[in-house]
Amino acid sequence: MIPVQGVEGRRVAVLGLGRSGRATCAALAAGGAEVLAWDDSAERRAEAAADGVALHDPARATWAEVAMLVTSPGIPHLYPAPHPVIAAAQAAGVPVDNDIGLFFRSLATEQTATFDSPPRVIAVTGSNGKSTTTALIQHILTESGLVCQMAGNIGRGVLSIDPPGDGGVVVLELSSYQTELARALTPDIAVFTNLTPDHLDRHGGTGGYFAAKRRLFAEGGPDRAVIGVDEPEGRFLAGQLAEAPEDLRVIRVSSGQKLVGPGWNVFARKGHLAEYRRGRQVASVDLRPMAGLPGAHNHQNACAAWAAARALGLAPRTITGALETFAGLPHRSQLVAEAGGVRFINDSKATNVDAAARALQAFGRVRWIAGGLGKDGGIAALAPHLGSVVKAYLIGHSAREFALQLGATPHVLSETIDAAVAQAASEAEPGDVVLLAPAAASFDQFPDFEKRGEAFVAAVNAWLAAR
Repeated sequence: MIPVQGVEGRRVAVLGLGRSGRATCAALAAGGAEVLAWDDSAERRAEAAADGVALHDPARATWAEVAMLVTSPGIPHLYPAPHPVIAAAQAAGVPVDNDIGLFFRSLATEQTATFDSPPRVIAVTGSNGKSTTTALIQHILTESGLVCQMAGNIGRGVLSIDPPGDGGVVVLELSSYQTELARALTPDIAVFTNLTPDHLDRHGGTGGYFAAKRRLFAEGGPDRAVIGVDEPEGRFLAGQLAEAPEDLRVIRVSSGQKLVGPGWNVFARKGHLAEYRRGRQVASVDLRPMAGLPGAHNHQNACAAWAAARALGLAPRTITGALETFAGLPHRSQLVAEAGGVRFINDSKATNVDAAARALQAFGRVRWIAGGLGKDGGIAALAPHLGSVVKAYLIGHSAREFALQLGATPHVLSETIDAAVAQAASEAEPGDVVLLAPAAASFDQFPDFEKRGEAFVAAVNAWLAAR
């Protein structure tokens, strides 16, 4: 645990008692704060009380006696409207922060000054690929012998990790919800993967969404910035951060285009990663044989992770060896099984159109399982990417809407994961990929994308066992 600094003897309110909220309560108490905790869910309150967290209804709070409100990332603080508790704190002039802000302001201690190599923090944000990129960086650093912890939007709550020791590295995945509110953001290396429309109601539109991501770089002032430049926002951000074209503090990353110029560039084309510095190639690697990194979208993730590791001084040979042993993450282009020449791929995390497009482009002949709780526009934007789809098997609330948008692409209304897997698997031929890439949220049939992915895995295993 990382005790929060600067709160000794002060009263701090905590709103939201999920994984990160309960870790925040413990870290605040360890720092000497009096914690007033609450969650709108009676179940969450009961779980927190069982952990010894003192509950206090903020509706009865005297805000003049509260030094700070710490809120969980899922709770709106601005758009579409602030949570009533947050609105009350703001009206009373009480600062609002989150666990990420508390982490950055509490990481350095007097002991840190005695280390030969102070702890470093790598923070990863973006729309798609940030979980895989974060996990891949952590894997590379661990394989290289560094002591590395992973936290944030993936794995553990950031305040629940161990204080990093001499030479330790912390790798954080940060969502826009987290970067938007954190009052302190000071990573050593910051990574921006890409930007596609998502969470727009929460951020008041695309501009607000990008602004939330941009804070990690504008507020944080990282020593190195790794920027995906395949979208206009990434190119804009890289241009804002670089003092000159040859500024090596900015590492530009791309999948699909060769990057030129006198700066530091890492890109992948046709499955080959190349690193250029000052106009000269300094490293290259063939990504195609790496089973844990299929498709151009994962090659972009590999480029970002490569750049972050190189910024820490790791050698190309060391990074290449780690890429070869990376198994991938569950629910993100996860190879579930292979039988009779048919592969079963779980990409349940592909909850939006852009992520689904990337998954579809990664494979040749696809039997596509899609659907759930569709987002604005459905899957109309996927029309240019359906060439690889042999047949679609549609599930969930938006199945009929998606069917109307598929045009001439063969499809069937399967309704459920079990039925879709059974139909796709029975019709698949050698060389086909049965792919779950829903292009929709899971909340119509499952509590989250993880449970949806687990249902897909269970259905695949059940079908194979019954053969």
